[in-house]
Amino acid sequence: MKVIAVLALSVTLFYQAYSNSLDSCQGRCGYGTDNSFSCQCNPSCERFKDCCSDYAEVCKAGATSCKGRCGEKYNSQNKCHCNSKCAQYNNCCSDYADLCDSKDSDAGGGGSVITDAEIKAISETLYVLDSNKASSSELIIDPQALVPDSETSSKTDLSPDRLFQYVDEQALFSRPTYAAFLAVLDNYNRMTGQTEDFSPQQLAEQETFVKETMSNTELGRELFAFLYTKGVYASEEAFIQDLKMMWFGLYSRNNNKMDSSGFEHIFAGEVKGGKVSGFHNWIQFYLLEKRGKLNYYSHSFNGPWTTYPDVMGMQFMWEGYYKQVGSAVIGCSPEFDFALYSLCYITRPGKQCRLSLGGKELIIQTYTWDKTFYGDGKKFIGSAFPATPRN
Repeated sequence: MKVIAVLALSVTLFYQAYSNSLDSCQGRCGYGTDNSFSCQCNPSCERFKDCCSDYAEVCKAGATSCKGRCGEKYNSQNKCHCNSKCAQYNNCCSDYADLCDSKDSDAGGGGSVITDAEIKAISETLYVLDSNKASSSELIIDPQALVPDSETSSKTDLSPDRLFQYVDEQALFSRPTYAAFLAVLDNYNRMTGQTEDFSPQQLAEQETFVKETMSNTELGRELFAFLYTKGVYASEEAFIQDLKMMWFGLYSRNNNKMDSSGFEHIFAGEVKGGKVSGFHNWIQFYLLEKRGKLNYYSHSFNGPWTTYPDVMGMQFMWEGYYKQVGSAVIGCSPEFDFALYSLCYITRPGKQCRLSLGGKELIIQTYTWDKTFYGDGKKFIGSAFPATPRN
């Protein structure tokens, strides 16, 4: 009798475990109806009232989380993804690195896990390789007024002089990467809601910029080598093509017009909703200030670096439109700016990216553009900028 009782208990426990697997949405969210399961986990189940009991918790509340989803198969219906290829396609859920990095051992051709330590190591290498950065004799700034975070919205001009006191344009702007950057920088209309229309010459300038900064500098080649060894890109051609799409591919921020791109938003700056949007580049700041189109008010943080590149968060007025905190890496080369933001967006899309420059931490915040896509579901760059340092 005892043997029979034990066997009966084992069968019962096995059945309960099997039933539980059929009655759960773990790893099944968004897939079509499957009659081999006792309940369903897609939007139709709400209409047919056959959702699993954990549908709301796992599939709706957890739609943007990797909790319980690490390593799941790709499903185009999901808002974000939790498998080893999501970093390659810039569509990981925001908590993927925290929850899944150590669990996703199968790279599956989509690249191995890139750790924070590896990102800090490659950023230090890029920092050393930035041979085109400005020297203290080529760039002189006067930060003047420092304001607390609580006063950045006051729109008060507390700095009587320009931020950029001197820039040796002859020494810096004649270099190939600077020249390529300047050629692209003036191709944009800052007002969102107005379609960007590029001439063949302007499209060629975009391609020249990417190749000059990434293919023709040691810094750019080092970034590619790092991403190549991690399995993110199979060739330099794929790397360059992806950069062109994620940075220069157009999407709509306003009025359904193809009016924006990652490059325009971050490097050139835009105006949306009556205020400055984006604008995280020191060269653009300098040029507009020099022309009398930008008035520097104050800064709310200044990085710990004593040589260039440095980091600042500025308050300024751009021809009638205010920027509450426009953070930028100051004095770096265009290729360094482009490489850091690319590194962070590719490895930590939609998250904070922790870098190390000369032994000091810099956090870059990245945002994905989630409304339209390129390629096989890849996301354009929404924004990237130096985050306000933590106290």
